[in-house]
Amino acid sequence: MKTHLAAKELKEYKEKLINLKEEVMAKIREISEDTLMKSQKDISGDMSGYGIHIADVASDNYERDFSLGLVSDERKVLLEIEEALKRIEAKDYGVCQLCEKVIAAVRLKSIPYVKYCKKCQEKMEKENKL
Repeated sequence: MKTHLAAKELKEYKEKLINLKEEVMAKIREISEDTLMKSQKDISGDMSGYGIHIADVASDNYERDFSLGLVSDERKVLLEIEEALKRIEAKDYGVCQLCEKVIAAVRLKSIPYVKYCKKCQEKMEKENKL
C-alpha cells in the first residue's frame, strides 16, 4: 500500500528523521568516547600505582556492560530510522508493515520511525515477536 501522506508531509518527516538520526549518532559517539574508549584505570580514576579493588572492577565492568547495552539499543533505533527513510523514498511511509493500514499521525509524530500501527504493535508485543 502506498502512503497517504502528501509530498510536503513526507519532506517534513524526512527532515525529522534525519535530525533524529544525527542525534542518535551523536549519542552513540558520546557513549563510546566516554566509556568504551577508556582504560580500566581511567574509568576508576585511579592514577596511582596501586592495584584496583575487585569491587571497583566489578562496578566498572557493570557500567561498561550497561553502556554497551545503550549503544546496542541506539544502533537498533538507528536501523529503524534508516528503514523509515527508505520507506519514505519508496512512498510507503506511514503504512503499517503488518496490516497495511494507515498509522495514526499522532503515532508518527511521536515515533517517526515506527513501522506498525498501535493495534499491530500491541499484538506483536503480546505474542513476544518484538
